[in-house]
Amino acid sequence: MRGGEKTYFEHDIFIGGPGRVKFGQSCQINQNTYIEEAEIGNYVMIAPNVTIMSSTHNYERTDIPMIFQGETTGKKVTVEDDVWLGRNVLVMPGVKIGRGSIVAAGAVVTRDVPEYKIVGGVPAKIIKDRKR
Repeated sequence: MRGGEKTYFEHDIFIGGPGRVKFGQSCQINQNTYIEEAEIGNYVMIAPNVTIMSSTHNYERTDIPMIFQGETTGKKVTVEDDVWLGRNVLVMPGVKIGRGSIVAAGAVVTRDVPEYKIVGGVPAKIIKDRKR
């Protein structure tokens, strides 16, 4: 894990293995955050209980239990500068969250989020545009 200047970490944070997570400067990472593999830009706020996943379980075969099918190949999540991830957000593998975006509390982000959008819901959808 590499954290930029003035990045603040609360307690009880899980970070994936060595070199799998990079933080920019002046980020705020709150408690109970789980990050498998991600590149996080500058000035990012991550609220409590956020999960950022880079892999999930395989489930395609029905002839063997899912527990024996292994995991998908890791897909790094990218969170660009000046993003706010609200409380209890779940970001799925490979997603890119664009600069200046806000992800509302409890959202499940399954697709890329364009710059300066506010998204929310399950799955997350655009609610509002921050640009005028």
